[in-house]
Amino acid sequence: MLENIKIVLVNTSHTGNIGSTARAMKTMGLSHLVLVDPVSPPDGKSSALAAGAGDVLANATTVATLQEAVSDCGLVVGTSARSRTHSWPMLEPRECGVKLINEVNNYPVALVFGRENNGLTNEELQQCHFHVCIPANPDYSSLNLAAAVQTLCYEIRMAHLQTTTGAGVDAEVSEYPLNEDLERFYVHLEDTLTQTGFIVPNHPGMVMTKLRRLFNRARPEAQELNILRGILSSIDKKVPKVDD
Repeated sequence: MLENIKIVLVNTSHTGNIGSTARAMKTMGLSHLVLVDPVSPPDGKSSALAAGAGDVLANATTVATLQEAVSDCGLVVGTSARSRTHSWPMLEPRECGVKLINEVNNYPVALVFGRENNGLTNEELQQCHFHVCIPANPDYSSLNLAAAVQTLCYEIRMAHLQTTTGAGVDAEVSEYPLNEDLERFYVHLEDTLTQTGFIVPNHPGMVMTKLRRLFNRARPEAQELNILRGILSSIDKKVPKVDD
């Protein structure tokens, strides 16, 4: 179960944090580490701080983009501070652990951490179904990357341990589309709305951002997403193609 949970680090700048993350993961029984475009690859400092988690570090996968890292995932949770500008479906750390464990038997799931200095970009956060925020001391809320990983991996482990007693974890989970299927839907949606004239190419505004928030909040199931794609296809057949 825990092997299908990806811990994803995006554009990490300090190699020591990669090693400390591997150690934090292994203490909680997690082993699938994915590095997205790290500033520098793991090095001797990474190995030193990984301590006894050298196997997690050695088996880490490196990819170029977040989309590549999570394309096969059915649930993606991104770490983020609460935003007053754009509301997004938020989870508390405990809720996050339970939700990841609830769904991990159906498909890979991912927990995404951003850059040490400024976290995840808006575009990266839009690839996540939910955001999770650690309710740290508001007067000093700065968490080291590895400490944040440790905190959330602990919640994952507690939820995992509850499955042995059947307490606190739902047994029945709906079938949700993979992240790559959602991205194809968003491309299809934008193309259709452009063809109908609802989105003006020269002035796209925030339409797709708001629609992503809407559908991520609603989180359509796989069958529902197929219906939505079918609706778009029926519109495509009726609307004349507009030249670029």
